[in-house]
Amino acid sequence: MSAKENAAIHQLLALLEARYAIRVLWALRDGHPQTFRLLQDSVGGITPNTLNTRIKEMREAGLMQHNGDGYSVTASGADLLKRLADLQPFAARWVAVQAKKKQAP
Repeated sequence: MSAKENAAIHQLLALLEARYAIRVLWALRDGHPQTFRLLQDSVGGITPNTLNTRIKEMREAGLMQHNGDGYSVTASGADLLKRLADLQPFAARWVAVQAKKKQAP
């Protein structure tokens, strides 16, 4: 991987590793706009200040937008979520393996 490609990945990961960032995007994965309050409830446990910060960062990064109906992902955000969708089946398999490990004597 080139230095330029590494820098791009580091930039994206820095954005996504901020507290609740991925959860905010994930809450919008169905493509339906959400109001601030609904988005806050969908994410769960996020303070209004943190949500405002994440929304600002995601909008500046071109991953989220706001229209009259609420917040939604942009085409870039939808593309990223499509790529992250593989995490769901992986997470289900991973949790099952972890549960089996805890049950083993």
